[in-house]
Amino acid sequence: MEDFILQLDRIEKSFGGVKVLNGLSLSVKQGEFITLLGPSGCGKTTTLRIIAGLEKPDSGKVYLEGKDVTNEEPNRRNVNTVFQNYALFPHMTVEGNISYSLRLKRLDRAKIKKAVSEALELVQLEGYEKRMPSELSGGQRQRVAIARAVVNEPKVLLLDEPLGALDLQLRRQMQTELKRLQKHLGITFVYITHDQEEALNMSDRIAVMRDGKFEQIGTPQEVYDYPKTSYVARFVGSANIIYGTAYDVNEHTVVFKNEDGIGIVARNRANIAYGQKVTVAVRSEHIRLTPAASDSNAEGFVGVVKEKSFAGGLLQIIVALADGKELVASRHGIDSTLVPGDKVIVTWAPENAILVDLEGA
Repeated sequence: MEDFILQLDRIEKSFGGVKVLNGLSLSVKQGEFITLLGPSGCGKTTTLRIIAGLEKPDSGKVYLEGKDVTNEEPNRRNVNTVFQNYALFPHMTVEGNISYSLRLKRLDRAKIKKAVSEALELVQLEGYEKRMPSELSGGQRQRVAIARAVVNEPKVLLLDEPLGALDLQLRRQMQTELKRLQKHLGITFVYITHDQEEALNMSDRIAVMRDGKFEQIGTPQEVYDYPKTSYVARFVGSANIIYGTAYDVNEHTVVFKNEDGIGIVARNRANIAYGQKVTVAVRSEHIRLTPAASDSNAEGFVGVVKEKSFAGGLLQIIVALADGKELVASRHGIDSTLVPGDKVIVTWAPENAILVDLEGA
């Protein structure tokens, strides 16, 4: 336990008889940027509030630097929180907001001034000391909120969807700045968001949440390339999910089929037997489409192009299979000759397909 700066041990929490957190366990290392990723209502904010001490779990333990702080008050935990709405004092200057907690501690004026100056330099807001929050842009207010949090040198910084109120361009800029700041400070960040792109861009590890549980915890590459469940595959990257029955299994691959065709997936040491039901995830960028007349192989799924669209240089083609199911193929560029109504064969490289929803995985 002493190897981790933060540890959640089987956390349970209910509100009004409805279970919000169901046995959450998580271990976070010093200096790690970990993101809790999930849709609204999955328990992300409740988890953050329990870490901060703003909520008490019904059962389970919270450890900070190996110490049980489950029942400690928020002001006795060396953590700070940055909220989506910034929560700045509107009647105070930037300097007043950042120095507020230091003045409560009755620190020497010179020390406070130095700390505020250093915090402003970190968030690149030097010279903004006398500005009022109303005179700042959204991105600048968010930086002040971060400066106010880090000036106390917390061991863990909790960030509750801090970029959610910003426009897309500013949000992407702030993602880069937050990651830079986190690496510079060496502070552990626990970040929550429902934005998969944000999580993939910023995190050392991602904990994907669903209904008060962690579906998968891993690096961005692990979560994206090797999802353990169909839920993770769909939520992070919007993968195609295909169901079938295994009918040829060897050391390296599993051949499966359903009423629409035949597919091959890398086995990756999964314990799959002949006749077993399988669930396969394939990212849209790995889907290959060829005109049906030009493909003589038995492998693949026959479908008809239903829709073709372009977005930001990305071509997306939706293919309808015979049973009504749809598969999505995407790639960069707009030079496809396929049009709605064309009959196509859908295939992929076996190593680009993943077996998911495996029991015991």
